[in-house]
Amino acid sequence: MLKRFSLQSFQNALLTVLAMPQVLAFVPALCLAAFWLGGDTALVVVALGLPLLFSAAQRLQPGAGLGSATHMRPRGLLPRDVFCAEMEYLHNTSRATGEDSACIVVSLDDFDDVEELHGTAAADYVAGRFCDRILAVIRSEDIATRLSRNTFLIGLRPSRHLDLESCIQTSSRIQSTVEEPIPLDNASLYLSCSAGFCLHSAVADEAPDSWIEAARAALAEAQRNGPSTIRAYSEATRRRSVVHISFRKELETAMETGQIRPWFQPQVSTDTGDITGFEALARWEHPSKGVVGPQVFLPFAEQAKLMPKLGQTIRHQAFRAMRDWDCAGAVIPRIGINFSSDELRDPSLVDRVRWELDQFDLSPDRLAVEILETVFSRRPDDVITRNVTQLSKLGCCIDLDDFGTGHASISSIKRFDVSRIKIDRSFVSNADRDPSQQQMVSAILMMAERLNLETLAEGVETPGEHALMAQLGCHHVQGFGVGKPMPVEHTLDWIKDRRAKLEGAPRIGREMGRKS
Repeated sequence: MLKRFSLQSFQNALLTVLAMPQVLAFVPALCLAAFWLGGDTALVVVALGLPLLFSAAQRLQPGAGLGSATHMRPRGLLPRDVFCAEMEYLHNTSRATGEDSACIVVSLDDFDDVEELHGTAAADYVAGRFCDRILAVIRSEDIATRLSRNTFLIGLRPSRHLDLESCIQTSSRIQSTVEEPIPLDNASLYLSCSAGFCLHSAVADEAPDSWIEAARAALAEAQRNGPSTIRAYSEATRRRSVVHISFRKELETAMETGQIRPWFQPQVSTDTGDITGFEALARWEHPSKGVVGPQVFLPFAEQAKLMPKLGQTIRHQAFRAMRDWDCAGAVIPRIGINFSSDELRDPSLVDRVRWELDQFDLSPDRLAVEILETVFSRRPDDVITRNVTQLSKLGCCIDLDDFGTGHASISSIKRFDVSRIKIDRSFVSNADRDPSQQQMVSAILMMAERLNLETLAEGVETPGEHALMAQLGCHHVQGFGVGKPMPVEHTLDWIKDRRAKLEGAPRIGREMGRKS
């Protein structure tokens, strides 16, 4: 078996070498040698036999059955099926000759933002320029295809000089070309791209499809490490990829089985102390790891495009909790739910929210749609803006979350019909002891008063911070100093205790007044 394998390998290598154009350089020497050794007859035999030999080598070489596309060396952007056939040929050729080749995946960073800010037509134009620049960088004998509007696959032909360094240099040249400004609407748009690549030698013993998947895994790792990043596939990448795939499946299972559910943090009035609402905060109640906070799984859910599904899960359980509170007589005026950018990009979001509210017999004004401040810098005609506007018209309250950390303008606050701004905890923390913090909070509250907006201070942890927010005129407070996030089964007891304390305080005061 070993001899048969060695003979087959030698045959494949010989046929591949004979099929190379470089062999033609030896034809004059072969003809001269034939004439010198055998005279005219030998010369005629060699002259006629060599073309037949080279033609047979072309037909019999490894991967020759892939069709004419392989031998024509197609250029430009290839259809996916032709590209995959070419990659199989590169795979077989590299195995036969020992020369390395590579697969590179390149993706434009923040492409969704381009479409949101400038529109679909502009995004298509940018994608076309991105494609042109990639094709201008790669060699004429290399191949490329499109995975999506902003992601491209590149196959580098086998070469003795192809190695890790040359792949990094090729990826860097692509990045440098892409980073050149793109003229758009009388302005210049500056973009970047991330790249992941896999040398054939890293997956030589696997199927050609695994080669492409390995390059895509390297790109995913590059994107996780920030924009304009390059990563090479390695065994460590393989292990991390397996972990991420496993984590995604575990995350999906957790949502389906109810392990991920909302915990509720109370919000109270600074004037009366009454409960004015709860904010629904996602928590993963892991069977072995305990309660996992959102800072662990939300970034991964966003990368895995699971945010819309997660948001729907949280809304369903939060609305059910409100209905249960109503049935128990503990009516809560409002519940705040965070809406991610991915959810707000869904054109059917408003209809879905309307249906969900009707399902639990809740009026829209009892839902506070919490949106990060950065969302409000978007164009006025994009999907996000339309959804926020329609949710406001439906009757939902619009909360501007983490106010002060982004760049929302007063005009955008009015355009979105914001009901309440939530002052970020970074301004609230130590405000009772830091004059500069106190001045910042005062300025925000003064602006909100002029715009006739409600205000809520987040991250209130001490009695001093609570008292200061009340003195400065903030309407509501939320934080560990009021109550920690809790599962739904603990909320009724907390509500009863809170209301009992509020009812008890005035009675004690009146009794003491009569005794005196």
